[in-house]
Amino acid sequence: MNELQSKLLEAFSYLHDVCVANGLRYYACGGTLLGAVRHHGFIPWDDDIDVWMPRPDYEKLKVIMREKEAGGRYVFEAPGANDGHHYYAMGKLYDTTTTLVEKQKHRIRKGVFIDIFPLDGLGNSTEERDKRYKKMHLRNMMIASRISVPRKERSTFKNMAIRVSSLLPESVLDTRKVIERFDLECKKIPYENSRYVGALMGSLGMQDVIEKEILQSTRLYDFETIQIYGTTEYDRLLTYIYNDWRKLPPVEKRVTLHDFEELDLHHGYLDGEGKNA
Repeated sequence: MNELQSKLLEAFSYLHDVCVANGLRYYACGGTLLGAVRHHGFIPWDDDIDVWMPRPDYEKLKVIMREKEAGGRYVFEAPGANDGHHYYAMGKLYDTTTTLVEKQKHRIRKGVFIDIFPLDGLGNSTEERDKRYKKMHLRNMMIASRISVPRKERSTFKNMAIRVSSLLPESVLDTRKVIERFDLECKKIPYENSRYVGALMGSLGMQDVIEKEILQSTRLYDFETIQIYGTTEYDRLLTYIYNDWRKLPPVEKRVTLHDFEELDLHHGYLDGEGKNA
């Protein structure tokens, strides 16, 4: 592991312990689950951790972490955070002993983080699922256009949408309020009563939408020096997302997708001491 991955692993170990101690469900997802199954840890060129959490557990985590925040190393922020700087639709667990600034429209100076995506209900029929997802996906894409910056690896259409969206100032369209309304809307169909669920603020499209029974059974996976939870249906889920997930991508594709403006693993952002990496 590199130093950034080591910091992420410490945060993941902390999150796992909090969830186990409080009976909260979570599932390694995306590249994190793929790394656990294929590499027994991080995908070597990866530099993030993503987890899914059923909405009821996600809301409980907010309360638990709010009680732990004072003086703690890790803080959890989600839509509605009271510091006025959470411009993301998902929750993030930050390591306050580090400093990180992503290349985004809003220069948000926080720490190394884990993305925590709430899983929300999408109904019990494919028709209800598709109608609900389409509605929420359009809102999610609008939010993404408000916080992202153009990048060469993005499609021309996406970069154009980002540029057009940036023409509306925050005084006209308050991004944080849009995100908070989106988060409230995501909760309308209960997770527990739905056959289909999804991470409605994810970036994988329909690959973020699954039948809930895929998550029915879980197991511990070795992940570097710790163990983490994921579904026992890993092959079904990874095939759905990546198709031939056992095959490594070509060498030129083995790169991180993150773009950091600032990264300091030795100074905390709360101290105002973060330096450019």
